[in-house]
This record gives sequence, structure tokens and C-alpha cells, in this order.
Amino acid sequence: MTRRSCALCLVGIACANMLVIGIGLTLSHVFRNIIHNRLKGEITLTEGSRVFESWKSPPPPVYMQYFFFNITNLAEVEGGAMAVLSQVGPYTYREYRPKANVTVAEDGMKVSAYCPKTFVFLREKSVGDPADDVVNTINIPAWAVMNKAKGFFKASAASIWLRGMGVGLYTTRTVAELLWGYEDPMLVSLATTNPEVEGVFGLMYKKNGSLGGEFVYHTGKQNFMDYGRVHTWSGQSQLTFWNSNQSNSINGTDGSAFHPLLSRDERLYVFTSDLCRSIFMEFEKDVTVKGIPAYRFTPPRAVLASKEENPANEGFCVTPKECLGSGVLNVSPCRKGAPVVASFPHFYLGDPKYANGVTGLNPVKELHQTFLDLNPTTGIPVRASKKAQVNIHIGRVQYFPATKNLNDTIFPVMFINETVEIDDASAERLKRLLLIETVVSNFPLLIVGLGAILLVVFIILLFRSRRQQKEVKKIAFTKPLYAASFSPQSTAKDDSPYTAVGQKEKEDPQNGTDMNLSPLTSEQ
Repeated sequence: MTRRSCALCLVGIACANMLVIGIGLTLSHVFRNIIHNRLKGEITLTEGSRVFESWKSPPPPVYMQYFFFNITNLAEVEGGAMAVLSQVGPYTYREYRPKANVTVAEDGMKVSAYCPKTFVFLREKSVGDPADDVVNTINIPAWAVMNKAKGFFKASAASIWLRGMGVGLYTTRTVAELLWGYEDPMLVSLATTNPEVEGVFGLMYKKNGSLGGEFVYHTGKQNFMDYGRVHTWSGQSQLTFWNSNQSNSINGTDGSAFHPLLSRDERLYVFTSDLCRSIFMEFEKDVTVKGIPAYRFTPPRAVLASKEENPANEGFCVTPKECLGSGVLNVSPCRKGAPVVASFPHFYLGDPKYANGVTGLNPVKELHQTFLDLNPTTGIPVRASKKAQVNIHIGRVQYFPATKNLNDTIFPVMFINETVEIDDASAERLKRLLLIETVVSNFPLLIVGLGAILLVVFIILLFRSRRQQKEVKKIAFTKPLYAASFSPQSTAKDDSPYTAVGQKEKEDPQNGTDMNLSPLTSEQ
């Protein structure tokens, strides 16, 4: 084979390798689409899917922590002084949340379920015993009565009645009473004439084990982007608490499931029945949880911003006069009129005036931010922390003399931290799934890599082949001239380009006898 044909062969092989690279890139795209379509088909809320059983009975443990704000200067506060608060907690409960009455409907397009929660106290993860530890705080039932008594006659009668019963603006109760309920004499008295009034009050009263409202979810079978999205809650596809269609819309999932193939650019919506509204979350950063890559989504300031900062939030104003500032949400419409205000803990992301309304608050992002860490390939939450604070709006109430020394304040009562992190067994299963997806979808890229390596090798061989050709040509043209110029037997009359090598050169052991390449003439 000639050198020219060899070079052409190398070029041909290089072209073939470039073709292999192109085919490999195309196959990689095809394989990735196949894997993604398979994920879209398997991650649905339907019987037999990869995630259905874990959706019905979530395996990772969920913990609910309660932190209370204790008034340390109660006597001064009753006289109108600014409250000095100390944070007490956590009081930690293991939360069990299996779905109940799960029913698949509409040919697998939707699934209905109740979402009861059961709480079991964990002493080893708590600062004390909720049955023994007491907290000085706002008397929420009394403020609820004052808030409902509108007009001179009703308010005056309610004021006299409250004084007669010895009901004050503040109360001292155990943590267990504040959470799970206690019999309030004032409410018991009201219940005798008003059957709608409960004689027991508690922030979590009737929430331990109760079914709550029924949820209907999209399964994602028809469109993977709808996976887990709430269709209706308590029979409603639209809420009635707020003052605009946008505010009353039920958007997003319940926070326990999200569609696969997440993007950093999208906005995730979560409907929370505790706030009676939907909120949205945006990408913040990439994180890793137990070796699993995840996107962290967090609610931005715009979620609870004032109507001046975010005009879309104007619909959450109860009335124009009761429209609060940034960082707080008046949820009294879905709390039977009680002056309850929701916020992030320590008024994180809120107007500083709220945190400065009392002494003892210090909003810190790392401690008080709500976040969701989601694996982008599957949409599975691998870690989450939902934080919310319960506050009471207090101040001067007309025709109630007991409130005359009070300033308008959003008074913190407690905040919750609901956390979950994927368990080790589920993490290993998810990592295996992601590994298979990565290997299968990137297998053609291995071919591309091999083709690229071979291409480089053949380019190097081609370069070396050409360099060797140049060296051979150089030797062919320079060696005869060397022999003609330096041979001792050469003369001016000698027409031949080849001459015999001298005898001394023949006998030179360094040159050897094989160096005599000149043909013998007839004279020799």
C-alpha cells in the first residue's frame, strides 16, 4: 500500500468517526426523550405507578415543631407597655399523614382523597412537657368576641359581660391547652345561646386525626404537568374568602407532589388550606440531599407583599381599611372572623415595623425561611421545611375601655416548622433510578466519546505519517550529494554521481563495511 493510499485510508477512517459522533449525539437525544417519556408515564397518581403507594402513605417521617412566644413582662403589658417576648420551643410531634378514602375517577384522570394528620409527641426532641409548661399570651377567644361585636350596643354589652366574667386580654395556659384545646368559660356561656360557637378553644383543636376537606387531584395521566395539581378542595374549584378571582383561585399542588422534569425557570404553586390560599415559589439554588441533586424553591417577598409592592395581592385585603402591609396576611375570613394574621416566623420578609412592634424578635433567613428541595428529574421532594406564624391583630377597639392603652400591633402567638427529609431507603431507590436514567440516556454519548478518542488517534497517526514522508524524501535527496562531495576518489572528470568509498572509510569500525553503497566501475 502506498503512502498516499494510507493517508487516504486514515482520512476515510476519520470521516467515519465523525459520522459515528453525529449518530451518537442523535441517539443520545432520542434515548433521553425515551427515558423522559417513560418517567412521564410512570410518575402518575394511578394504580401500579412508581409513586402511587408512596403518595398514599409517605414513608419519610414528618416532624411538626411548635414554638411559642411567652410574654415575660405581663403586668407591664396589661398597663400598655411594649411586650417583651421570649421564644419557647420546640415542642416536637411526629406527624402521620396517610391519605384516606382514596378513589380514582374519570378513567384515571383524577383521584380524590382526604388528608388527615395524626400527631404523636416526641419528648426526646422537645424542650419540655407541653402538659406542664405554661405560656403567657394573648387571650384569642376574648379578642375574637371583641372583633365580632360591632356597633355601640353590641360592643358595650360585650364589654360589660367580659368584665363581669373576669375575662382579660391576656391569658396563661399550658402548651397542650393552647395547642389541643381547653374549655373556655366565656365560650361555654356563648355556646348555650349560639350552637355554632364551640365551648373549647385550641390552635390545633380538632386537627389531630380529623379528615378535613376532601381534595381532588389531577393524576398527570393526560398531561404530566398536571401531576398532583389540586382540582377542587372541599367541593370548591374556586374559593370565596377573598375579593378577586385571582386571589380565590386554587393553583398548584398541596406541596407533597410535583411534576417531573422541573425547570429552574418555572414558578411552582402550592395550595395550602391552612392559609386558605395558593402561594408561589421560585428557584433559589442547587442543593444536594443524601447524594441526590435538587432544586431549592422558596416563596419570594412578593407572595405576602403589600398591594403597593404587588398589586395582585389587593384581592387579599379584607376591606380597604384592613389592608395590611408587607409580610402579613389577614386570614380572618377563613377563621370565622377571628383576628388571626399569618406571616413567616419572626415576620421574616415582612415590614420591619411588625418585628419592631414587640421586643424579642429577630428574623433570620436560615431559621425562618420556607423551602422545598425537589429532585428535578422526578419532581420528588427530598427535603422540605414549611414555616408559618400565627399572630393576632390587637389595638384599640371601639367601646372596649380595656383596650384604650394599646397600640395597633400584630402580636405573635406561635410559629410552626413542619419538616421532612427523604429516608435512607427511599434515597437509595431514587439514586438507583437516577443512575439508570443517566446511564441509559448518556450511553450514546459514550459512543460519541469513543469516536472522538479514535478521531484524535487517527489525526495523530496521519500527522506522523506525513512527517515520516518528509523525512524519507529528505534522506533520498541529501545522501548522494554527501557521497559525491566527500569521497576521496572523486575527481573533476568523473561524470558518475556515485564513487567508491576510500579504503580507510571501509575499514573504519564505526562506519562498517556495509556503508559502501557505490557501484563498482569497470576499472575497479
